[in-house]
Amino acid sequence: MTDETATLAGYVAGLAFADIPPEVRTRAKSLTLDFLGSTIRARRDAESTPAILQTLRALSLDGAGQSTVFGDDRGWTPAVAALLNGALGHSLDFDDTHADSSLHPSAPVVPAAFAVGELVGASGAEVLTAIIAGYEVCCRLGNALDPTSHYARGFHPTATAGTFGAAAAAAKLFKLSQHQIVAAFGVAGSQAAGSLQFLVNGAWNKRYQVGAAAMNGVIAATLARNGFLGATQSIEGKHGLLVGYSDDAHPDQAVAGLGSVYETMKIGVKPYPSCRYTHAAIDALIAMRREHNLAPDQITRVAIGLHRNGITLTGDAATKRHPRSIVAGQFSMYFTGAVALEKGRFGWDDYARLGDPSIDALAEKFDVVQDVRLEGRSHPFGAHVSISTEDGVRERLIPDPSGEPAAFPSAGAMQQKFLQLARPVLNGGAETFADAMLALERFDRVADVAALGRG
Repeated sequence: MTDETATLAGYVAGLAFADIPPEVRTRAKSLTLDFLGSTIRARRDAESTPAILQTLRALSLDGAGQSTVFGDDRGWTPAVAALLNGALGHSLDFDDTHADSSLHPSAPVVPAAFAVGELVGASGAEVLTAIIAGYEVCCRLGNALDPTSHYARGFHPTATAGTFGAAAAAAKLFKLSQHQIVAAFGVAGSQAAGSLQFLVNGAWNKRYQVGAAAMNGVIAATLARNGFLGATQSIEGKHGLLVGYSDDAHPDQAVAGLGSVYETMKIGVKPYPSCRYTHAAIDALIAMRREHNLAPDQITRVAIGLHRNGITLTGDAATKRHPRSIVAGQFSMYFTGAVALEKGRFGWDDYARLGDPSIDALAEKFDVVQDVRLEGRSHPFGAHVSISTEDGVRERLIPDPSGEPAAFPSAGAMQQKFLQLARPVLNGGAETFADAMLALERFDRVADVAALGRG
């Protein structure tokens, strides 16, 4: 086993904007804008937001600062801004996904980068470099943890590996040395936490723990900046991340191709605001409904085959068939599939259909099972869909859902998704903010861009 902690720390310390290929910079800007659309909309719409804000007030953590919470009209202290942006951006379940590691990289990384970037007066190019550094660290650690094993242990990789990604982004903006970043990673190893227990009752833990990952990354890097002695070998050590959080870790994947292969380019985006494991099936259901002119009353049975990770997260009939909360709906193949089949689409506003008798009745026709054809693939997000009617059975296998890197949406489609989310909050300022974000590296002060994203 090599020293993955020191290797990743050296990479973060040495990464220069000029060394990053142009296509990687462009992709990172697009991913960042996509994430911030969800953040802005969740500031107004997510049902968990009031409780978080009330808690911050109760604990006197709502003091004024210079860091932006996107969609909010005031300044916050850096750590709290990271917490809020991370929690908000993950609340709609509309944020990006790195398929190999089965995590959402922007949710912990982008909030940490903006919080520290505003704190230190960084340029847009510096923040973009930090975001890419954070993406590379958390995606690679997610790969090394092995998502199937990590899930089986009950961990949420966006919150665990994501803490290291947030620390990397913050450390980059603080211009820490390799030695200091090792210390920051050492602290991150003590903070990395995220349980899948939220699946049982549709709890809001998932949102909070990702926001906490962003905040904890900022704290870890700040401690290291101030001379705090953090643990060494926090990734590969005897009690490190890979040993403590996985039964089938692959340490080599943390550093394979580092500096030449960009995991950033393997990050996909979501066309639907739900768990990524539901998306290929939704794609198939919408397409089959249209092609065969299917109506719900014609359908006798729907069988959906998923990877075992998808079954864990979305397919348990006893708890997932009739969700009553938004979180439970976001992780229900039955609910999301029934809405898609009835309406020919699925969007954020469709969570108003939770508890709708017609959706519940259609969900009763769904079976969700593990499909062995989807096991052993590098990407676990495919689906096999079979729809039975009195006229016969129609089947479709979707290896990868829409929005994956091989078919990444056009710039126009990405901007349209952002505007649909952000316009109700930013009104006419949404276009201005989007244009600025997509030209991020041209700004001498990232604060000038972030200010455009305040509500």
